[in-house]
Amino acid sequence: MDVVAIRRALDDVFDQAIVYHAFTDYMRDYEMLVYATSDPRLAVPAEHLRYLFRYCVEVDVRPAVTPEVWKQSLDDRLIDHETGKDLDGYVWGVKWQALYPGATLLDDSPRAQAWSDAIGIDFHEVRIETNGHNLTLIFNDLSVTPVSDGYAPFTVDEST
Repeated sequence: MDVVAIRRALDDVFDQAIVYHAFTDYMRDYEMLVYATSDPRLAVPAEHLRYLFRYCVEVDVRPAVTPEVWKQSLDDRLIDHETGKDLDGYVWGVKWQALYPGATLLDDSPRAQAWSDAIGIDFHEVRIETNGHNLTLIFNDLSVTPVSDGYAPFTVDEST
């Protein structure tokens, strides 16, 4: 995907909901699952999308909430929406984070350029800001696909 297409793909999910993000089970690529909705008047159905950041060589995850909010959010009741919704603190149990202010592909990233020089393929740096965590990824390519019902990014298999 070229830079213009990557920017468009990131813009397409501005202010949507991240419901999951982590390295894939093979630990090379990084995936972000987004629940994308539209204005109900447009009659476009909501869908889950998989953003696969290929050849992801760096991931940095930092809190978007302040230390004061973290301090108020340690109660385990906050990891369940029903038990945490009336408490003070960040309710982790909503199980999604608003993709706002959104994702920005950085131009002229020294970190991405260093990886491009070392590996010999183009790398990009993206900053993804939410109301819970902020992510920075250095990656080579992006793939966006719909996610089907029942998709599980990781399952335990006793044979491995």
